[in-house]
Amino acid sequence: MSSVKMLSYIRRDSPVHRLSGVTKLTVFLAWTIVCMVSYDTRVLLAAMGLSFIIFRLAKIQFREIRFVVLFILVFLMLNNLTIYLFSPEEGVRIYGSRTVLFQFTNHYTVTREQLFYQLNVTLKYFTVVPIALLFIVTTDPSEFASSLAKIGISYRIAYAVSITLRYIADIQGDFYSISQSQQARGADTSKNAPLRKRIAGLLSIAVPLIFSSLDRIELISNAMDLRGFGKFEKRTWYSARPFQRADWIVMISIVTLTISALFVTFHDGTRFYNPFI
Repeated sequence: MSSVKMLSYIRRDSPVHRLSGVTKLTVFLAWTIVCMVSYDTRVLLAAMGLSFIIFRLAKIQFREIRFVVLFILVFLMLNNLTIYLFSPEEGVRIYGSRTVLFQFTNHYTVTREQLFYQLNVTLKYFTVVPIALLFIVTTDPSEFASSLAKIGISYRIAYAVSITLRYIADIQGDFYSISQSQQARGADTSKNAPLRKRIAGLLSIAVPLIFSSLDRIELISNAMDLRGFGKFEKRTWYSARPFQRADWIVMISIVTLTISALFVTFHDGTRFYNPFI
């Protein structure tokens, strides 16, 4: 059984992979800001459709990110449940009307407005998550660091970002190795084990994983100090990628789309699209 890599760079030859790291970071930040600010269903639906198209262009297979997607879906369901439990009338408050569909108790009623509000919350996940995953799995850490340095960010910060992105895959590898070792000692964390035993097994993995991570951090820090990292103000980059025509087209497009989305969201003075008026 081989280790499954999650949230690490996947090398492909696609239009998304060929973009500069700065371009992809700009798209991710602009996309996130719009989707987090807006509760306009039209904007969120358009962004979701476009994010799926971009995901298809990147040639990333679902099986390669399946675990992460399933984890996010579970978190999404818990988030929706929590919203309803703690604020079952939030949609009523936002949209200013109340249409009861059915009722559990006097306090917990299901209204059309609440369902619409939670639909928008769900859409936010489906718009941001694909772009966030694409940014991680299509961006080479070294190339991204060189791109950040090119736009004026300190190479020390850029290199720290690069190490962080690379370290995600290293942690996954350590987790898999420690998990196999623990299972060989009888700590079963497979699907066949009871939930209680699986949780105990995962806790037994967490401690050695933390210590191995700290050891790696110390090792990398010492190696960088011995090589004089940070002594000079500038450095050269092996993986630098120049801005190309496609990068400028994407940058102009994302600025245009961001302005358009914000205009549609706030043109009536509120960020909530209200179909109940």
